Amino acid sequence: MPNTRPPIDSPELVADIVGRGNALGKTEVHPIACITQGQAGDQLANYEALRAAGAVGFSDDGRGVQHGGRMREAFQRLAELGVPAIIHAEDETISGKGVVHPDAARRLGLLGIPIEAEAAMIARDVLLAEQTGAHLHVCHVSTEPSVAVIRWAKSRGIRVSAEVTPHHLLLSEAAIVRDDANWKVNPPLQSERDRQACLEGFLDGTLDIIATDHAPHTPAEKAQSMATAPFGMVGLETAFALLYTYLVLPGTVPLTRIVEGMTSLLTRLFGLAGGSIRPGARADFAIVDLNAERTIDPASFYTKGRNTPFVDWRIAGVMKSTIRAGKVIFAAGEERSS
Repeated sequence: MPNTRPPIDSPELVADIVGRGNALGKTEVHPIACITQGQAGDQLANYEALRAAGAVGFSDDGRGVQHGGRMREAFQRLAELGVPAIIHAEDETISGKGVVHPDAARRLGLLGIPIEAEAAMIARDVLLAEQTGAHLHVCHVSTEPSVAVIRWAKSRGIRVSAEVTPHHLLLSEAAIVRDDANWKVNPPLQSERDRQACLEGFLDGTLDIIATDHAPHTPAEKAQSMATAPFGMVGLETAFALLYTYLVLPGTVPLTRIVEGMTSLLTRLFGLAGGSIRPGARADFAIVDLNAERTIDPASFYTKGRNTPFVDWRIAGVMKSTIRAGKVIFAAGEERSS
């Protein structure tokens, strides 16, 4: 995603990221470039040059484009190019400086983010996507009104897709019992009603895929109060096991729905290679021991990020190895990051 320093708004940066990913040889890195230059919300980026350099979509991730007219221009150009507009849906005139769901805010003495901030921007961009014919993809959907708007858009045949995170499927704001920034994400953990709506939306296909919204931060950054700490939690190493343990094993979600939401639907939506296991296909797959169990311990993570609220959760489904293009790129027991 392009919310980096510097933001991914030039062909040179896109090419550098693709090149460094290929040089490592572990996995493919598909950059998503900025909708506006510097994520400033004003001048549109050079989509044609960024696409030619390897960008697979465009987003001002971390910030929604607040100017509706500018977003309409972006949709028009992206429709011509045939690549998706990928939005972080947040109307900042509604969300203000909030950091958590209003109910959690009242308990903890913090500023709240009204749930309307997300759905309002989704509604705007759904209408713009209908008018321009562009593909709108909505990141990390978290509220019941948002799910309702996306379901309505799909019923009208508007080209919209959406994702949901493991933490929005498994957690509600009621789990936040103290001022601990490991629970601070954007969009925030919402009400139980919203969590259930996201779960139903994922089950019926309104929310197409699962994305971790993986956002690592240093311990010092997350040691701050929720009022000042950065948003985000890590999720790459825990996503499948958490969903398998707490949604598949109880019978809430079929295993096939979790798998397609993390693989085949994703590749189809973004026109990527892989995503299926069949004769003649590229050999990309993971091997998981569904009977093995472990306790989530951030100190054992391979990623340098340790910021997770799932510490000490018991999970089944331990990743044993990952194969990319027929080559083993990960095997359990490899040296972890320091």
